[in-house]
Amino acid sequence: MQQVKIFKSVDTELADLEQQINRWMRKSGAKVISITGNLASSPHASAGPLNTFAASDILLVVLYQIDPPG
Repeated sequence: MQQVKIFKSVDTELADLEQQINRWMRKSGAKVISITGNLASSPHASAGPLNTFAASDILLVVLYQIDPPG
């Protein structure tokens, strides 16, 4: 049975997001079919020089296969 798992974070926390996804994959036993991502810049990122390094939102969608229950 195919399922979807969504992960959301910001680009300044990529290492934490990676650990979260890897931990989920190990614990769930899911067979990952595909991972699709999107990076959306902050609306304040272009507001001026003080916001040049504003965090951007990251959304990852994992499509995976898991055995149906019993």
